[in-house]
Amino acid sequence: MTAMRFFMLATVCLSLALAGSPPTVALAQTVDKASTGAASGAFTTHAQRLEKLFDELKHEGNPDAARGIADQIRREWQDSGSASINLLIQWADKAISEEKNAAAFDFLDEAIRLKPDYVEGWNRRATLHFKLGNYRKSMSDINRVLAIEPRHFGALAGMAAIMAQTGRDEMAMKAWERFLEVYPTERQAQKEMGDLAEKLTGQRT
Repeated sequence: MTAMRFFMLATVCLSLALAGSPPTVALAQTVDKASTGAASGAFTTHAQRLEKLFDELKHEGNPDAARGIADQIRREWQDSGSASINLLIQWADKAISEEKNAAAFDFLDEAIRLKPDYVEGWNRRATLHFKLGNYRKSMSDINRVLAIEPRHFGALAGMAAIMAQTGRDEMAMKAWERFLEVYPTERQAQKEMGDLAEKLTGQRT
């Protein structure tokens, strides 16, 4: 699997997960979780949950268990906390699946305008630009993603893919290094980095 396919597969999986959870259901689940957590004294904020999950991801040695943690992180990212924003993202995903890219950009632009600190708005738009071969615009959005969440492994995979596609192998290698600092057991990322290391070594000999 190439870096591009890896990046796109991660995004497709995330889109499917979001499409299966209507915003009203997700919002109700969030309220239920908050109520349960408050009653038990175990309530945590979104940021605290992410910190805990990222710590677990970094120290989990089992790739299958780590994948489950990564999925939990994606679910934290995808919930904007706003039913309106979640709905815009769902509409964008549907438009993308129907190849109505102009409409998808309209929905994503609106989501970003309404909530510029919502990381998945930028990430979805970066992915769409990437899909259409607009690497410069994709990188611009990836940089916004990483400014909000430097540990966003999906965006780091996208950065690595763009660097590799445009012949900047050393920068692609650095992006994979950053990815593996966050998510060290991801096998495809390990392979991509190993292949690049071998290629760069061959170029220097």
